[in-house]
Amino acid sequence: MKLVDLKVTEFINAVDSKAVTPGGGSVSALASSIGVALVRMVGHVTVNKKKFRALDQGIQDKYNNVVNSLLSVKEELIELVDKDTDAFNLIMSAFRLPKETSDDKAVRKQAILDGTIEAIKVPYRIAEISLVALKDIDFILEYGNVNAASDVGVGALMLCSGVEGSLLNVEINLPGLVDEEMINFYNTNSARILEEAILLKNSVVKKVKNKL
Repeated sequence: MKLVDLKVTEFINAVDSKAVTPGGGSVSALASSIGVALVRMVGHVTVNKKKFRALDQGIQDKYNNVVNSLLSVKEELIELVDKDTDAFNLIMSAFRLPKETSDDKAVRKQAILDGTIEAIKVPYRIAEISLVALKDIDFILEYGNVNAASDVGVGALMLCSGVEGSLLNVEINLPGLVDEEMINFYNTNSARILEEAILLKNSVVKKVKNKL
């Protein structure tokens, strides 16, 4: 059974176990997916309000387009919950490969590297797509139902947590890489994503507080 098909309490208890998965990467993806869901919820409770209907049609259309575009972000983040655990399991499987002969060792070494790359790519994607959602939140907040402003703020906090958590998973796996160009790519872009995510989150939270 997929992690995302578990009941909420089952997922929480799966994390709170002796098993090493699901871990921080899957939890980060889940956090971000819930963050997107909250932002979309605000969209749903906004679009039929008289105040929203009185806005310029162009703003209404853009608002609906943003809310709709976030659906694909949410769906990908849901998929990434399981993909992160799958990536970690690849590394664990690789470490269990035989290492009796030189050929065994070569195959095992490559399998570990392949697993490590996947265990970096998946959480990096979690951070990357979470940032996409964070960039849309300000617009949702500006024209959204003011009574749901705090939900937008929580959505931003969850998404930023997803970014920060997933990038920790990128960082912890980087020592397993040998390609300096790849290492530099992830270091540079992870720092950029993190900085931008925190700035966006702080900006949204400040605006939310001004609406309360």
